[in-house]
Amino acid sequence: MTLTNSNKLTIGIFDSGVGGLSVWREIIRVLPQYNYLYLADTLYCPYGPRSRDEIIGRATSITDFLITSGASIVVVACNTATSAAISTLRKRYNIPFVGMEPAVKPAASLSKSGVIGVLATKGTLDGDLYQSNLDKYASDTKVIERVGEGLVPLVESGKADDPVTLSLLRSYLEPMIEQGADHIVLGCTHYPFLSEIIAKIVGADITIVDPAPAVARRLASVVAELNINDQIFLTRKVSDNISPELALRTKFFSTGSLQVLNDMAERILPGIPEENFIQVNV
Repeated sequence: MTLTNSNKLTIGIFDSGVGGLSVWREIIRVLPQYNYLYLADTLYCPYGPRSRDEIIGRATSITDFLITSGASIVVVACNTATSAAISTLRKRYNIPFVGMEPAVKPAASLSKSGVIGVLATKGTLDGDLYQSNLDKYASDTKVIERVGEGLVPLVESGKADDPVTLSLLRSYLEPMIEQGADHIVLGCTHYPFLSEIIAKIVGADITIVDPAPAVARRLASVVAELNINDQIFLTRKVSDNISPELALRTKFFSTGSLQVLNDMAERILPGIPEENFIQVNV
C-alpha cells in the first residue's frame, strides 16, 4: 500500500481509555505535521479483565469508526488490545497497524543484574505476544511479573497522585526491588502517567522502560515505507516542543466521559478547542 498527498494523512490512535495519550504524546513529537484522531473506549475500560473475543469486537468497531473518519494508519495504543486483536485487524483491513509490544527485549539486554520487573495487565501478561517476547529475549533473565490491578481506573479517574495509587504501586514494585530488578517495564500505556511516582519509589538506580518512544519510531518507519516524504522522519531530530498548531489538527473521541480525556490531553498539548472533544457511540 502506498499513500500520497502526505499533508492530508490522518493517523488514528485508540486505547481502552486515556492511557494511549502517553503514546500519542510521543508520536506527535516525531510526526508533528499530520492530522490525528484519538479514541478512548472509556465506556469499556479497562480491557484487562475482558475476554479476547470482546476485545476483538471493540477493536473492530473502533477501527471501522476511525477509517470512516479518515484514518489511513491505525495505532493500537493499548498492550492488551494489541495482544488480543492486532493480528485479526491486520487480516481484516488493508491499512497498516502499529501496536504495542512489552519492552522486554531492551530491558533484558541492558540489565546488569539479570533481573527485570514487568508491570502490566493480566491480559498482556497472559497474551501470546508477551510470552513470545519472553522466550526470544529473556530466557536467561529472571522476570518478576505483577498485574497492576486497580491502576488503570485510578488514572482514568484522574487520581494519579492519590494515596491509594501510591500504596498500590508500592505493593507491586517493592517485590521487584527486593529481588534485584534493575529495569522495570511499563506494560500498560496508562502507567507512564504514573512515572514520577514510580521513580520516587524505585529510586535512581532502577531504569523505567516506557515503550511509547519506540512505537513512535516504528510509526515513523511505516510512514517512510509508504513513501510519505521519503525517509525524512527516520533522521529528523525529535523536538521536546510540540507544535501548537497540532491543537487544531487533533480530534478526540470518547465512548464515555470526556472530562479526564480533556484534562490530560490539555496537559500535553494546551489550547485544544473544546469542540475537538466529541462523545461517540461506537
